[in-house]
Amino acid sequence: MMKKSISASKASLVLFLCQMISALDVPLDLSQPPTITQQSPKDYIVDPRENIVIQCEAKGKPPPSFSWTRNGTHFDIDKDAQVTMKPNSGTLVINIMNGGKAEAYEGVYQCTARNERGAAISNNIIIRPSRSPLWTKEKLEPNQVREGDSLVLHCRPPVGLPPPIIFWMDNAFQRLPQSERVSQGLNGDLYFSNVQPEDTREDYICYARFNHTQTIQQKQPISVKVFSMDSLNDTIAANLSDTDIYGAKPVTERQPILLTPTGSTSTKVELRGNVLFLECIAAGLPTPVIRWIKEGGELPANRTFFENFKKTLKIIDVSEADSGNYKCIARNILGSAHHVISVTVKAAPYWITAPRNLVLSPGEDGTLICRANGNPKPNISWLANGVPIAIAPEDPSRKVDGDTIIFSHVQERSSAVYQCNASNEYGYLLANAFVNVLAEPPRILTPANKLYQVIADSPALLDCAYFGSPKPEIEWFKGVKGSILRGDEYVFHDNGTLEIPVAQKDSTGTYTCVARNELGKIQNEVRLEVKDPTMIIKQPEYKVIQRYGQVSFECIIKHDFTLLPTVIWLKDNDELPDDERFLVGKDNLTIMNVTDKDDGTYTCIVNTTLDSVSASAVLTVVARPNPPFDLELTGQLERSIELSWIPGDENNSPITNFVIEYEDGLHEPGVWHYQTEVPGTQTTVQLKLSPYVNYSFRVIAVNEIGRSQPSEPSEQYLTKSANPDENPSNVQGIGSEPDNLVITWESLKGFQSNGPGLQYKVSWRQKDVDDEWTSVIVANVSKYIVSGTPTFVPYEIKVQALNDLGYAPEPSEVIGHSGEDLPMVAPGNVQVHVINSTLAKVHWDPVPLKTVRGHLQGYKVYYWKVQSLSRRSRRHVEKKILTFRGNKTFGMLPGLEPYSSYKLNVRVVNGKGEGPASPDKVFKTPEGVPSSPSFLKITNPTLDSLTLEWGSPTHPNGVLTSYILKFQPINNTHELGPLVEIRIPANESSLILKNLNYSTRYKFYFNAQTSVGSGSQITEEAVTIMDEAMASRQVDIATQGWFIGLMCAVALLILILLIVCFIRRNKGGKYPVKEKEDAHADPEIQPMKEDDGTFGEYSDAEDHKPLKKGSRTPSDRTVKKEDSDDSLVDYGEGVNGQFNEDGSFIGQYSGKKEKEPAEGNESSEAPSPVNAMNSFV
Repeated sequence: MMKKSISASKASLVLFLCQMISALDVPLDLSQPPTITQQSPKDYIVDPRENIVIQCEAKGKPPPSFSWTRNGTHFDIDKDAQVTMKPNSGTLVINIMNGGKAEAYEGVYQCTARNERGAAISNNIIIRPSRSPLWTKEKLEPNQVREGDSLVLHCRPPVGLPPPIIFWMDNAFQRLPQSERVSQGLNGDLYFSNVQPEDTREDYICYARFNHTQTIQQKQPISVKVFSMDSLNDTIAANLSDTDIYGAKPVTERQPILLTPTGSTSTKVELRGNVLFLECIAAGLPTPVIRWIKEGGELPANRTFFENFKKTLKIIDVSEADSGNYKCIARNILGSAHHVISVTVKAAPYWITAPRNLVLSPGEDGTLICRANGNPKPNISWLANGVPIAIAPEDPSRKVDGDTIIFSHVQERSSAVYQCNASNEYGYLLANAFVNVLAEPPRILTPANKLYQVIADSPALLDCAYFGSPKPEIEWFKGVKGSILRGDEYVFHDNGTLEIPVAQKDSTGTYTCVARNELGKIQNEVRLEVKDPTMIIKQPEYKVIQRYGQVSFECIIKHDFTLLPTVIWLKDNDELPDDERFLVGKDNLTIMNVTDKDDGTYTCIVNTTLDSVSASAVLTVVARPNPPFDLELTGQLERSIELSWIPGDENNSPITNFVIEYEDGLHEPGVWHYQTEVPGTQTTVQLKLSPYVNYSFRVIAVNEIGRSQPSEPSEQYLTKSANPDENPSNVQGIGSEPDNLVITWESLKGFQSNGPGLQYKVSWRQKDVDDEWTSVIVANVSKYIVSGTPTFVPYEIKVQALNDLGYAPEPSEVIGHSGEDLPMVAPGNVQVHVINSTLAKVHWDPVPLKTVRGHLQGYKVYYWKVQSLSRRSRRHVEKKILTFRGNKTFGMLPGLEPYSSYKLNVRVVNGKGEGPASPDKVFKTPEGVPSSPSFLKITNPTLDSLTLEWGSPTHPNGVLTSYILKFQPINNTHELGPLVEIRIPANESSLILKNLNYSTRYKFYFNAQTSVGSGSQITEEAVTIMDEAMASRQVDIATQGWFIGLMCAVALLILILLIVCFIRRNKGGKYPVKEKEDAHADPEIQPMKEDDGTFGEYSDAEDHKPLKKGSRTPSDRTVKKEDSDDSLVDYGEGVNGQFNEDGSFIGQYSGKKEKEPAEGNESSEAPSPVNAMNSFV
C-alpha cells in the first residue's frame, strides 16, 4: 500500500485559512488599542508550596500599562511586599517560598491593560491553593463474610483540591488484581460481586494520590476473612452469635442485584464537551455480566467505550443529542437486574461568532458581532474599555443592538476596546475586540522576492500580507508586464493570498501583488517554483519468509533533481530495531536471519522539503508450529477415551492437521506409534483403545512448513484386560523336509494380546481325509513343526490366540502342504526345431503331476555347444540354463552360434529342486554370415602397387566361399573416386594390387563371404609413393618460361571463347557444340537417384562415403576398373582388355575403364603441371 502525506503547500493552506478567520493585524509601529495575548486559566489551582504566578500579557501602541483587581476591588501591589509585577508585563508573581501563605491570596483576580486608545481586560481568574488532607482516624472492624456473598470496601478519601486519584494496593505496594468479580468503582470503593476463600487477607489498603502536591495518602489496612461453609459449621459456635445473619446455610447461587447505583432509576447531568461516565456494579453468584443500551436510540458510534469490565460506560465529547435514558442490565443464569440513568446534557456558553477587531478609516462604517449559545441560553452584555457600556462615555457613532454594536461615520476618537460577556449558570465567555480608527496608505508586509516552492498538482499559496486604512484592494499579476489575474484557475483570499489550486510546471514564474487605497498604492514581487512530485516507482511488496531466512524490501524512488530526498524505514510505524541484522541500502532494506519478532509492517518514507510519500508492505514470518500443550484425558471408557489439547502458536502458517501418537508403556516403553490424525481446526478427538495397554498420548501439529516438536506426553491410562480380539495373521503350512509340516504365523503385537499370558492354539488335519483335528497349545512363539507326515500332502491349518482371560474368536482355516521331495521322472518326447542360425525352439511333454512330489515351479532347459562345424577343434563346454515358469511345454533358445552342433536336455523343477534330466538331444544350427576378417594390413607401397595381407574371420559361421575387396582413390579434398571390386578365393591370405596411380591415397573395404552372404567389413587406407624424377621434372617444367607463356595463351583463348559464346547467346544464336551435345547425349551417363542424390547403392558404414552403382566383380582374381574422365587409357598407359567366353577378364589388373560416373569422380592423381598438361594432349 502507498500513501502520500500532506505536502508543505497543503499545510500552508491550512495556516492561511486560519489567518483569514482572524482580523487584520495592525503593524506594531502604528497606534492600536491593547490586546490581551496571554492570561492564566479561569480556575487556577496552585501548589501552596510554590510561588504563585498569575499571567497577563498584552500588546498595543503605545505599550499598555497594567492594573489588577482582586475580588472586584483595586489590588494595590505596591502595598504588598510579597507581590511584584514583571517589567513590561502585567504578570503578577506572589512570593510564597519566602514566608507567604497561599491561602491568603485566594480570590478572584482580573487584569486590565490600558493605553490612550482603550483598555482590554482579562477573564476573572480564580486562585485556589491545592489541598491534600490526611485521612481522619477511624477504627476499622474486620470484615467477616460468608463465601458467595457480596462485599463493599469503602475508601471515603478526604476531600482534596483537585479530587485525588484512588487505587487499591497491598502492604507490598502491589496493585490488587481486579476482574469481573472484583473491581473499583468511580467513587473509589472496592466492590466484590461475590467473595471467594482466596479473597481472605488483612492488607486491603486504599491510596489517594494528589497530583498537584505529588503526595499519596494511605488509609488504614482493611481485613477481610471469608468463611467457607465447611469451616463455618466448625467455628460457628465460637465466632458467631445465635442471632448472626450468616447462619450455616450452604453456598447458594443468587440472581443479580445492583450494588451501585441503588434503586431502579437515577439522574445524571453532564456539560457539553465533557466525558460522560455511567456506572453499574452488581452482586450475584455466578458473577453477573453487565450490558448497556440507550432507550429509544443507539449508543453513539466512535465515541462510546466500555471500561472496568463493562461496568462503566464512557462517552466522550458529549452533546445535547446524547441526552436520554441509559439502561444497564446485570445478568447471570438465575436472572437479571437493571437500572435506568436519565442523562441531561447542559452547556456552558460557547461561541457562535466571537467579536473581531475592526480597523476603520475616518468616516467608515462597521459592526462588532457577539453571538454565543448554551443551555440554558446565555445572556449577552457589552463593556467599553472594561466599563459596562450603559455607563461608559457616549459615542455618537456607536449604537448597541443586542448582540451587535453598529458603528457609523467613525472618527479617531471612536477608537476603543469592547468586551462581550456571554454567561449562564454553568459559566461565561469574555472576548475583547478593539475598534481602531486610522488613516494609513497601503503597506505590504510580505518580504520582497520571497520564493515559494510547491509540488506539481498541489495548491500554491502566494502570500501578500498587507495593511492600510481604508482597507486596500489587492490585485495580482504574473510577470513584469502581465495582465491582471482572473478566472476560475485562481482563488483570491481576503487576506491578500493568491491561491493556485492545482499548480503546474508552467505556473513557475514571478507574481506581482498590488495593494491600493485612496491614500496610495504599493506592489511586491514573489517567485514561484513548481517541482516534480516525489514518487516511489517500485514499492516494497508483501513477503512471506521462513524463520532464519533472508528478506529484502525494495523502495526505488523518482524525484525532482533540485530536491534532496531522505529515505527512512519504519517498522510498525516506529524506528527500526537497533540490530545489525537490519541492513539499509540505497534502494532497499534487507533483514538477515529473520526471527519471529521481525514480523510486522515495514514502511519506506521518502521526505523532501516539499513533500513526503510512503509505501508499506507486510512481512509475515512463518515457521513450523509450536507444539500443543495442556493435553487432557477425559471420558475414560474400556475401549475409548477423549483427548483434548491447546494448540501452540501456528507461527503465521495455519495448522492443517494434528497427528496423535501413542506409547504402550507396558509392552514397548519409549516407542511411539501413529494413532490417528485430525484437521487443524479440531482440538479434541475420541480415540479407540485396546485392552491391556498402558497408554500415553502426544500430539504433533502440522502446517505447510513442517511438523512441530511433539507435545509433552499426556498422563498414562491403563486399560483393563480382555480376551484377544484377533488371531495371528499370515498363517502358513510349508514342509521343510519330505516328512514334516512347518506351521508359521505372525505373532500378535503386545497391545493386541489384550491381557497377560498370551499363547497360541495350533490345530491341523490332513485335507480330504476324515481325520480329527490335532491341536497343541504353544507359548508366545511364531512356529510349530509337525513331524511324520506323508510327502507333499495338503493339510487344513488354523492358529487361535488365547490369554489368561480366554480365547480369541474362532480362526479361519488355511491350506498348507507337508514337505516336498525331488521330482521322480524327466520330461519326455523332447523335440528341437531350428528356426535360424541363432534361434531354436524346443518342445517337451509335461510330466504327470503326481510324480512332481511338490509344487510345480517350471522346467529347466540345459543346452551347450558341442563343437563348431567349420572348425573341428573341441573346446571347453559351457552349459547354459533357461527356466520356463509354470506348466509350460515349449521354449525358445536364443543366442545360438551359427554352423554349430548343440546338445540339450529338459528337467522338471519343484520347491525341493530339479528332477532327472531327459536324454540329451543333438541339433545343429545352419550357416550364417561370417564376422569381419581378423585384420587387414597394407604393406610394400610402390609407384603403382600395394600389398594386402589379412586374417580369416574369428567366427566364420560357416564355410568361407571368398573374400570381397573394394577400393577407390581419395583426392586432396577427401572426395572419393570410382569404386573397384575384386573377388578373392577363400584360401588366399594376401594380394599384390598393381597398376595403381602413383602418389595416390586409396581406401579399401574388405569382408568375407559364406554361402549365406557377406559378413561385416573392415576398412583401411594406404598411399602409393611418388617418383623422384617425375617430381623433379614437374618442378623444372613449372619454372620454364615457355610453359608459363603457353598457360597464359590457353587462358586468353578460353576467355575469348567465353566472350563469343556470351555474345551469341544474347543474340539468340545457337551454340553448335551445345547442339551436338543435345543431339548425341552420352548414354553412359548415370542419373542421380531422386531419393537421396547419391550415385550408388552401397555405402561404407564407417566413412559414410557412397560407392559406385553397378560395380561388377570379375573372376580369376582379375580386376575390372571402372572408367573416369582421366583414365590410364587417356594417358596412353592402358591396353584394350579382352574377355573370355565366360566373361572373365584377360590380362591382370589392367583394362579399358568404362566411363561410369561416381560420387566424387574427380581425378585422384596428385595435382602437378605435368598432369595438367596431359589433360590437354
